[in-house]
Amino acid sequence: MNPEIICLGELLVEIMRTEKDVPHRIIGHQYNGPFPSGAPAIYIDTVARMAIPFNFSTGFIGTIGNDEFGEVILEKLRSDHIDVSKIKVNDNCTTGIAFNQYNSDGSRKFIFATGAAGQVSPEDLNEDYFSNVRALHIMGSSLSISKISRNSCYKAIEIAKTINPNVIISFDPNLRPEMLDLNTILDISKPILDNATVLFPSGEEVEMLAGVKGEINACKKLLEKGLNLVVLKQGKEGCTIFSRENINGIKIPGYNAVEIDPTGAGDSFDGAFIVGYLAGWDLKKIGMFANAAGALKVQFFGPMPDTSFEEVIELMKSQK
Repeated sequence: MNPEIICLGELLVEIMRTEKDVPHRIIGHQYNGPFPSGAPAIYIDTVARMAIPFNFSTGFIGTIGNDEFGEVILEKLRSDHIDVSKIKVNDNCTTGIAFNQYNSDGSRKFIFATGAAGQVSPEDLNEDYFSNVRALHIMGSSLSISKISRNSCYKAIEIAKTINPNVIISFDPNLRPEMLDLNTILDISKPILDNATVLFPSGEEVEMLAGVKGEINACKKLLEKGLNLVVLKQGKEGCTIFSRENINGIKIPGYNAVEIDPTGAGDSFDGAFIVGYLAGWDLKKIGMFANAAGALKVQFFGPMPDTSFEEVIELMKSQK
């Protein structure tokens, strides 16, 4: 299978505190898991579920360990009809693990055991696999997890653009200044930004990438550098979409949702947005669709829900 929508990067299982505000250092307190995770995997799984009415095919390139945690991830991706033929099993590493502490103020604290997660190599990329590519998604987490993973992302863009000059390259920075210094963030992001079609930043991220204060001004500045779309993700407030035709942005409100677990909401938003974009919808409908997918995600415990296309459409109809 040579899929139309491809993503690559880290595959993880997530082990989550069952209650808020419980530090990882507390001995004997409960965790729940394992849950299939990894930002790129959450993205592609959302794409696969949202794409069913359009018959868009999906595939993932990544690495897991030869263990039951890896089987958990493969089972979820396969169940949602994602091609996993390019997910390699590394016998020398365990599958990546993220321990997640969620706090009542909305913040999260992770402890990572990266294992095989950062071992995606440029050598794992087969040009034939990209022969039908229409969209390629890059996550900032895949740039930062290891140099070999970062180089794989760069090579994937090169292959995709060579095979299809009109390919959609989407980029979610997903980078935090507490993890990497600003110069490093700008350095590793530049090759992606130079080729990206669609950018999915938070307010903090867009200010960092543009080098200006004020998220609106930052979005406009990045749009001037050649991006087709800058989609500012604003959590429960929804999103604002900046395009060359709408330089001042289209504000699209969010949906009412009782937040249980926000992990993966932004990745779910990205996936739904790309499906709507490939389907040829107008920007307002695409933004509503992506907002609804994110809202449904936060009501689900675990990073990767089972939300269907029909459930997202129903939420859109119910809160018009």
